[in-house]
Amino acid sequence: MDEVILVNEQDEAIGTMEKMEAHYKAVLHRAFSVFILNSKGEMLLQQRAFSKYHSGGLWTNACCSHPRPGEETLAAAERRLYEELGFNTPLEKVFDFTYKSQFNNGLTEHEFDHVFLGSYHGSVRPNSAEVNDFCYKPLDEIAGLLKTSPDKFTSWFHIAFSRLMEWKRSVELPAAVS
Repeated sequence: MDEVILVNEQDEAIGTMEKMEAHYKAVLHRAFSVFILNSKGEMLLQQRAFSKYHSGGLWTNACCSHPRPGEETLAAAERRLYEELGFNTPLEKVFDFTYKSQFNNGLTEHEFDHVFLGSYHGSVRPNSAEVNDFCYKPLDEIAGLLKTSPDKFTSWFHIAFSRLMEWKRSVELPAAVS
């Protein structure tokens, strides 16, 4: 039985619940999203397997999931990245956000989402139970696709991608002129 960590708005653990029950009841729980860039600055996208319990066939960030009770969020992100895409790379937490998204099948994602960023240039070996397809795309092309084809992407990717672009701009400020 997969359990998720229930949290309050400050991400303090307040209990656990079976994963599907938490999604049916729309209870706030801890999650993570991993973003990967290659040496060209392109982002790794995955198309979720069509068999996923929600958002099957939609495009999203490299991977996302939930830490297990007692598992550190970074360790869970590293574990799932390997389980879904078959590689390891150092990850850095860049920000977090809370969102709530309802789906047509009666499930709701209500997550305190920790966003991690990594860089990777090697081969990708996707797990077909998790990933239908993958590709690398330039950031400006992804931004355009989110506007022209929003229904092809997961709900959380829309939020996390725009916040990641804001974060990226904030850390790439030009050096002060002396």
